[in-house]
Amino acid sequence: MRLILVLIGSMFVQCSFGQLNRALDYENEGNWAVLPSDTLKPWAPFIEAAPFKSVDIFYVYPTLLTDPNDFRWNYEIEDPRHKGGVINYVVKYQASAWAELGNVYVPFYRQAHIRSFSNLEVGGEVALRMAYEDVKASFQFYLKHHNRGNAIILAGHSQGSFHLKMLLKDFFDKQPLQDKLIAAYLPGIGIDKDTFKSISLMIEPHETGGFLTWNTLKKEYQTERYRKWYQGRAVINPITWDLSVVGAKKDHKGFLFTNNKVYQHAFKTHLVDGAIFIDHIKFPLGLISRKAKDFHRGDVNLFWEDIRQNARLRTSYYIKMNTL
Repeated sequence: MRLILVLIGSMFVQCSFGQLNRALDYENEGNWAVLPSDTLKPWAPFIEAAPFKSVDIFYVYPTLLTDPNDFRWNYEIEDPRHKGGVINYVVKYQASAWAELGNVYVPFYRQAHIRSFSNLEVGGEVALRMAYEDVKASFQFYLKHHNRGNAIILAGHSQGSFHLKMLLKDFFDKQPLQDKLIAAYLPGIGIDKDTFKSISLMIEPHETGGFLTWNTLKKEYQTERYRKWYQGRAVINPITWDLSVVGAKKDHKGFLFTNNKVYQHAFKTHLVDGAIFIDHIKFPLGLISRKAKDFHRGDVNLFWEDIRQNARLRTSYYIKMNTL
């Protein structure tokens, strides 16, 4: 199997370098999962407040191509499973946390298979570069044709956060566009504390102009994965939005489950080196959480209401400080 992966990876490398400069055409609205002009809003059941007209949310979704028996390195956006997963799952249950704040932009992109992160030398690096070229091209198109000077929230998860981290380096770090950055929410990846030159980890709930990141683990977090990907990296507590060692259960605003209900006061968080852990989730379907090996998939959903309220706080503060 290892030999097969190497051979497939090698073939992919040979055919993909020529494609890296041919990102998707984002003038084609079919290459966008969500645009502000869309009449159908996947998050409609959860959002009530009117948006800020001068705020844009640019959201990049996590890895959906995870089947170990799928030997593709990149997910074609024409694949109905790709489009369905984006619209019906991650946009509905993740992007919705920021959707009430303004104009939402979600590009489709040819994301890399999950194996790319652990097989960089046999095709993974090229696959990730191809995915980022799409994200970058979509952001450039957005800036040129849609932004019109609006403030920006960047939001993602996992592979989406990985690409947004590079987007921050390419477009915001020590550049004029940083003045338009309300916040970059980048959960689900390990980010070194010195990754950026002028963009800092925000450690106060109202701060703007920086980034936020966390990775949600179970109490038994001391694993090889933790030590390889998270230990020593940047982290905040997404209940308190600071460096508190514990986020109390009474302060947990609520997580959005796939039954479309929000559950409050369901758990407390513990901040450790580079991550947070949860020891127990209390809600009517709590047995489901006990079977999970970790809570990576829930990095956004578990804190959906916490994120929603915090993003509104930061946005309100940004608008106040920039209209004085």
